[in-house]
Amino acid sequence: MKSLSILSVIAILLAGIVGSQGQNEVKPTVYEKIPAIDLSQFSEKQHAAIIKRANSEGCDCGCKMTVAECRNDDQTCGKSITLVKAIIKDITGKDVKLAATKPEADDRIGKPLDIKFTSIDGQKIDVSKMKGKVVLIDFWATWCGPCVAELPNVKRAYDKLHSKGFEIVGISLDSKESALRRFVKKEKMPWPQYFDGKGWKNSISTSHGIRSIPAMWLVDKQGNLADLNARPDLESKVEKLLAVPSPESD
Repeated sequence: MKSLSILSVIAILLAGIVGSQGQNEVKPTVYEKIPAIDLSQFSEKQHAAIIKRANSEGCDCGCKMTVAECRNDDQTCGKSITLVKAIIKDITGKDVKLAATKPEADDRIGKPLDIKFTSIDGQKIDVSKMKGKVVLIDFWATWCGPCVAELPNVKRAYDKLHSKGFEIVGISLDSKESALRRFVKKEKMPWPQYFDGKGWKNSISTSHGIRSIPAMWLVDKQGNLADLNARPDLESKVEKLLAVPSPESD
């Protein structure tokens, strides 16, 4: 009888734990808008159906987000654009054109960027002292699908332009250093990586207002922030900045 009593108590405790975990589950964010689309052109019923589908169907870019979440958090994602168009076509029968959202004017452009740290391999990094170089600041993580998908483009630009003065500084939002080190070694990424183990609360990314990744910034030869969305046409953007005379040549 005593053993049965103990088992009963354990069962009750486990049920309570499972119940409390279920209550603490975070529900996905439900978005009411789709960037770059004016949903007011559709009827109220169509509008609701589009939003419902976008909030329930997953984007296939590797981000593990819904279509709506991906469009709101990463407005440069080409696959989410295609999926939104397909949803709208299915519901309304209309083909719509989606324009990428134009970034709002940012007063940081043209100003010096203050980022300094000791990388995971012991390098002392200070972006303000890298004048004469074009520097990509890559906010990323090994668990971020779009970041990993972007890596071949980043490596291609680095391999082609590093000898001409192109540098990369990685700001990792990983929470496990071992995972970061394994990935960097496997993918042969020679540039320095910042890591503090805080994930989304990463000190550098937080201080610079990063809300989604990948976020890729370019710093020009003068050490000023030149581009807050370097993903599209990265290679050509870097080449254009490299063509500008270095400060020593002025």
